[in-house]
Amino acid sequence: MNSVHVAARAKLNLTLDIVGKKDGCHLIDSLMTSVDLADRILLKKRPDKLCRIVMHGGSTVLPEKNSAQRAGDAFVQAFGVNGADITIYKNIPIGAGMGGSSADAAGAIAGMGRLYGVTDTGAMYALAGSLFGDAPFQLEGGLSRVTGRGECVEPLQDVELYFLVLLPRTRVDTAQAYAAFDEEGLAGSSRTARAKELLMQGNIPWAAESFGNDLFPVSGKLAPEVKEAYLALRSLSPAGVSMTGSGSAVFACFETKELCEWAKSRYRGKCRAFIVKSTCREPLGGKNSNLYGVGYGRTDH
Repeated sequence: MNSVHVAARAKLNLTLDIVGKKDGCHLIDSLMTSVDLADRILLKKRPDKLCRIVMHGGSTVLPEKNSAQRAGDAFVQAFGVNGADITIYKNIPIGAGMGGSSADAAGAIAGMGRLYGVTDTGAMYALAGSLFGDAPFQLEGGLSRVTGRGECVEPLQDVELYFLVLLPRTRVDTAQAYAAFDEEGLAGSSRTARAKELLMQGNIPWAAESFGNDLFPVSGKLAPEVKEAYLALRSLSPAGVSMTGSGSAVFACFETKELCEWAKSRYRGKCRAFIVKSTCREPLGGKNSNLYGVGYGRTDH
């Protein structure tokens, strides 16, 4: 196999509780779901140890700061394989809190594994965790409870959910949002456990009412457009509304696709609006296809 395609999916934080700090890093308790919006990644073998990145769409990032570049270089170092030409077709909005950088890192790791026949998923999982907070989850995909600094992933039974996402033009710097949270002395929430329990019971409306994000108050101050988008979604009578990551994207959860489409047709604001659906966990690979979704199942936990 000389080339591989990978779908590196976006994510939404249905909940994001900040539960403490350790070694200067914030600890989280979060329900995350992958959605059917993805960057497409093409990897081709190289005869040397180099990884070369070509981006289509999105902004140009220096190689040393490009998440897929870092992941590819780290994979070569960790497993002693050759490098790859990695072409990324960006679809995940940049600076939205939808995990685009981590998705590309996870996609590069998953693609390199398939390209070179590396089957040690535990080692690949550890590599992802050493690079980017959300990358371990994005190797899993589906619905999971994510704790610690993002390295602890508890896969859950998948639930079909529909979301209307609004994308404000103003971005929120993640480090700045966490710093503002600390400065204001805000207390973390404990909504994740309840939301998980209700989702596992199939009670989507009640679960969606528990969706929320501890960073929303500070992100709404740093970027008022985020709060405006949140209030606009609230006015459309969804089951629940929240912000993903540190923003700037906010989303509303609806019980059906039809309700989601109805809400989108009623939105009159200035933000980009689009609909996404939760996706199931799917293992990387398949004997009869060269199109792979990022979703290594964990075998070491």
